[in-house]
Amino acid sequence: MKNIAALLIATGVWVSSAALAQEGAKGAAHQHDHSAMAATELKRSEASYSIPPLTLVRQDGKKVSVAAELDDGRPVLLQFMYTSCTTICPVTTQMFSRVQDRLGKEHEKFHMLSISVDPEYDTPVRLNSFAKKLAAGPQWQFYGGTLEASVTLQKAFDSFRGDKMNHVPVTFLRAAPGKPWIRIDGLRTPEDIIREYRAATGKA
Repeated sequence: MKNIAALLIATGVWVSSAALAQEGAKGAAHQHDHSAMAATELKRSEASYSIPPLTLVRQDGKKVSVAAELDDGRPVLLQFMYTSCTTICPVTTQMFSRVQDRLGKEHEKFHMLSISVDPEYDTPVRLNSFAKKLAAGPQWQFYGGTLEASVTLQKAFDSFRGDKMNHVPVTFLRAAPGKPWIRIDGLRTPEDIIREYRAATGKA
């Protein structure tokens, strides 16, 4: 629990000690999430991923090609999440929010994608509401669609762990189409991600 609290503070999420105690007492419903967080090694690697021809549904209700969304010429930051998550996703989505805030207008130059691992629940309406709560700018978009498409994409990025309860924190960064993906496993601070972004895009 101390590790979770530290990351929440680092990303600007305030959680009371009572709330943390309540989270620790929830029991079996989120045991997988906590275990995944504890077991995830903090590491950075580079990889090439083959993106399958998939269609997702964006928060505005529009059906879009994953390949087209990823290959629009901008640097890409990508994460998997779901709106009803109470452990990993509040930290990782707030981290994206802080990256957006700290880069100021520079954030308009890249594309941020948050892709739901629970798209049957995460309808466009829910995703849009979630995006508004995070004050997501137009460069940061949220995606749902079918569970089959979500699972296929998670597998393509080697991040599928059986179901949403085993979801692990991973951030993916690519400087441009055709470049390798930088895979960042574990819970990282906004500063970590910004350093990786600047180094990958030559903006350091």
